[in-house]
Amino acid sequence: MHTTDKYILDGKTPVPIYDLHKWVKWCQKNSRIVKRTKLLDVLVSTVFLGMDHQFGQGEPILFETMIFGGDHDEFQERYSTWEQAEAGHEAAVKKVKKSK
Repeated sequence: MHTTDKYILDGKTPVPIYDLHKWVKWCQKNSRIVKRTKLLDVLVSTVFLGMDHQFGQGEPILFETMIFGGDHDEFQERYSTWEQAEAGHEAAVKKVKKSK
């Protein structure tokens, strides 16, 4: 079977998908938000990207945390698993709280 850079979630588990139409449908019908935290004027957002952002060898990079606003505006971290993404989200929230 050929490789793919597209993934969907089965619960919290990323699953590779080879059919572009099924992937697009899944993305349209399912939330990709892992967690969002609003702290006054700052948003910490963690999402499932749906596409591998590794662009090479190694574990696929499928999740991303970003900070919007405040001292850490545009901060970004990426992860391979839902669990890493949750932990990264909490670390980003702590980073924002520490700077206030």
